[in-house]
Amino acid sequence: MPNLSPEIWTAVSLTVQLAALTTAILLVVGTPVAWWLARSQARWKEAVAAVVALPLVLPPTVLGFYLLVALGPDGPGGALAGLWGARTLAFTFEGLVIGSVIYSLPFVVQPIRNAFDAVGERPLEVAATLRASPMRAFWTVAVPLARPGFLTGAVLGFAHTMGEFGVVLMIGGNIPGETKVLSVAIYDFVETLRWREANLLAGGMVVFAFVVILAMMLIEKRMRRAGE
Repeated sequence: MPNLSPEIWTAVSLTVQLAALTTAILLVVGTPVAWWLARSQARWKEAVAAVVALPLVLPPTVLGFYLLVALGPDGPGGALAGLWGARTLAFTFEGLVIGSVIYSLPFVVQPIRNAFDAVGERPLEVAATLRASPMRAFWTVAVPLARPGFLTGAVLGFAHTMGEFGVVLMIGGNIPGETKVLSVAIYDFVETLRWREANLLAGGMVVFAFVVILAMMLIEKRMRRAGE
C-alpha cells in the first residue's frame, strides 16, 4: 500500500465524513418527501418532483453560485451562523453539508419514491383492515417492502457526495481540513503538477465508482429475483 501523506488522509477522512453525514440527513429528509410524492394526489405534485430533480440538470456552478449567495453573510446562512457568533456558512464544513444535501437530494428521493410506488395499495389496505394506523402501516409494511429503494438511495447519495466538485468548490473553496474534499484535492494536485498524488486519488475514485456500479447491479438483480 502506498505511503499516503497526512494531507491526503485528511482529504479522504473529510470526504467520507461529509458523504456519511449527508447520506444520513438525506434518508431522514428524503423519506417523507418520497412518500408524499408516491402517495399524494395533489395536482402540483409533479411540480414539486421537478424542483427536487433540479440538481440533476442544473450546472453545478449555477447551483453553487446561488448556494454561495444563500449561505453568505447577506443570506439566510449568514443569519443562521450569527446564532453562534459566525458571519457566514460559506467556506465551512456545515455549508458543505447543506450544499451536498441539496445537490444529492434527487439521487436519494427518486429510488425511494420508485420503491414506494412499487409497494402498491394492496399491502397497505390489508394493514388497514387489521386496524393498523397509517403511521404503523408505514413503518411495518411500506418501509420494509421498500428496503431495496432505501439501499439504492443510500448508495447513490453517498457515492454522489463523494464525487462532488463544482458545488463544493463554489461554496467551500479549498481550505485544508475544513472544506478540501477529495475532488478538490485532485484538482489542487493537478494545478500544482503533483501528478503522483493526483493519479493516486483519481485511481482510488475509479475503483470506488466501479464498486458502486457493481453494488447497484447486484441490488437490481436481487430486486428482480424478489419480484419473480
